[in-house]
Amino acid sequence: MRSRHSLFVIALLLLTGCTLGPKYKRPTVAVPDTYRGLAPDAGAQSAASFGEEKWWNVFQDTQLQALIREALSQNYDARIAAARVLQAQALLGITRADQFPTIAGGVSTSNQRFPATRITPEFETSPSQVNLSLFWELDFWGKFRRATEASRASLLATEWGQRAVISSLVSNVASAYFQLLELDSEINISRRTLDTRKESLRLVEVRAKGGATSLIDVRQSEQLVYTAAAAIPDLERRIEQQENLISILLGKNPAAVTRGKTLVENPLLPVVPPGLPSSLLERRPDIRSSEQQLVAANAHRGREGRLFPADHADRGWRFPELCAH
Repeated sequence: MRSRHSLFVIALLLLTGCTLGPKYKRPTVAVPDTYRGLAPDAGAQSAASFGEEKWWNVFQDTQLQALIREALSQNYDARIAAARVLQAQALLGITRADQFPTIAGGVSTSNQRFPATRITPEFETSPSQVNLSLFWELDFWGKFRRATEASRASLLATEWGQRAVISSLVSNVASAYFQLLELDSEINISRRTLDTRKESLRLVEVRAKGGATSLIDVRQSEQLVYTAAAAIPDLERRIEQQENLISILLGKNPAAVTRGKTLVENPLLPVVPPGLPSSLLERRPDIRSSEQQLVAANAHRGREGRLFPADHADRGWRFPELCAH
């Protein structure tokens, strides 16, 4: 009798530690560390050092750093991504709570007064009741553990998604800012060109009055002045559009953007070395997020697995085929 009881307890423990479905395993892919023709370790070391750089070390312009920080705190996409992370954390806590016992309790009380009768005097009662219940669903087949695994992977996918949003936001703000500085340089060059051509037109007109040149040269100089003047309004329009773009990235209404250093004053950006190793793909937040989504889908597959799969219906249940340890 004792042996049967022991076997039952052992079987119960084994079933409690059993989870349906296979565990996720990352596929093995053979990739080279460097491309053919590069130095043995130069490409990988350069790529690794550049991949670990922080954006505030890459961009030395203090005004650009201020814009990026403002965008990270005020941009709507970044705020939505942060809210999704908090939502995923809450869902993980709710899902994980199913593995533990549920205790519920309640207290009720009432006050009753009875009038006096011929037999009994008037009296008052205050009965109270206390309720306490305990519920625990044993996780025999790992349903709750698989659900927790899926929720945890979804949380990681959401966090990597947030990093992807932040990385894209930093890149967009920096790119838009440098394009704005480029347009500033272009409009400065156009204004200097217009002043130069106006001065050239004045000299040509003086020479034409003195008879040293013809009216054709005057008309050609006037055409150069009109061409230089027409380029300025177009550049002003493009600058305004670029400022509006940066304002939207910052989560603000369209407004002027304060500049820091000019384009030529900014230090040269680090050059990305050629032949980056394919291991850098593992650092991409969108790829890491997709992998965690795959982990969550695999866990859901085990959570929704059936006790008797269709291909094993005719052979009966076999413990190693259903459980993954």
